[in-house]
Amino acid sequence: MKIISITDLHADGGWRVVSFLKIVTDEGLIGWSEFSEARATPGLTHVIRQLSTHFVGQDPCNTTQVHELLRTITRLTPGGLSAQACAAVENACLDIRGKSLSLPVHALLGGAMRLDLPMYWSHCGTARVRHGKFLAPEFAQPLRSLDDVVALGQQVRAMGYKALKTNVILFEEGGPRVHSPGLFQTHTHWPDRLVDGSMLGAVVDHISALRQGAGLDASIMIDLNFNFRPASTRALCRKLEPLGMEWVELDLHDPNELAAIRNSTSIPIASLETVYSMAGLRPYLEARSVDFAIIDVQWNGMVNAVKMATLADSYEVNVAAHNYHGYLSTLMGAHLCAVLPNFKAMEFVVDEVPWMQDFFTHPLEIHQGVMRVPTRAGWGMDVNEEALQAHPPR
Repeated sequence: MKIISITDLHADGGWRVVSFLKIVTDEGLIGWSEFSEARATPGLTHVIRQLSTHFVGQDPCNTTQVHELLRTITRLTPGGLSAQACAAVENACLDIRGKSLSLPVHALLGGAMRLDLPMYWSHCGTARVRHGKFLAPEFAQPLRSLDDVVALGQQVRAMGYKALKTNVILFEEGGPRVHSPGLFQTHTHWPDRLVDGSMLGAVVDHISALRQGAGLDASIMIDLNFNFRPASTRALCRKLEPLGMEWVELDLHDPNELAAIRNSTSIPIASLETVYSMAGLRPYLEARSVDFAIIDVQWNGMVNAVKMATLADSYEVNVAAHNYHGYLSTLMGAHLCAVLPNFKAMEFVVDEVPWMQDFFTHPLEIHQGVMRVPTRAGWGMDVNEEALQAHPPR
């Protein structure tokens, strides 16, 4: 079997463009993967197109060779755009290999430990504050006050989700806003990334409102991203400790400082979603920086993701799949989670544009907050190209 064409397709996903890679073989099999050219990854599509020229005529089912060739080509520029471009090619080839053998991807990885994955509701409230105009109003009620946050927690519970994750949302005179000075220069406390007293109180009020709505037995996480330096993160953790957090999530490019934060609080620390490959992961594990390692299949590729999860297992660290992308990416992460003995959690963004499911040939099977991993060949889902054409990127 040989690759005869590699093309990228894009569509309107509301607040972002959703992107897919399509690999066609001379035997008629088609492999799909999802990638995301966003604010932090400009030019990713061009990098993917350049990498793809090396693979026309190659056997997509020899995924070991595909992985090593990608690694060789990008050895001088590991991580970042290179890693995400490699992942797009590799993941689509893995889909073809599964289809050629009539096996789901998790079977290619050795077999599933589980096919039912408890999901946590990610960007809970965050999506409604940032992107509410793209969401169905009958489902995603706007957040205007802490009373609305309580109602959102009640909705999470009513839909059967046992866990949720939010971000720092501040309710101010002009309305609510997501506080992200580590990612947006227009936010207050950019670039110092300090926390102030009013912000500490606002975070406690926000989490307390979610707790009131979702219930005492709900697992609640907060993602701080890159938005606070270590001293401010420790201050936030001290305030959050009485609230029974499942974890505090943050990104930090210093393994020793992340370990110091972990040692300063009783709240479990989750991190590493922005770390690429075993080489990037190893220093954090050696420093005992995290309780939970977060790994993204869309950014690392399945081969690297499995290697990273296995390395984390050798340090007795559980793994959560990072996924704030679209539904195909959700399935890619689910196949990883299905095979891991050290599985912790599967992320899922519930608040989505109403037409997202139209882009795919099969729906995600989610009931009472639990996702059933498909046993169909490959990822178990193909892309509906007609639907993409009906929603061209804006």
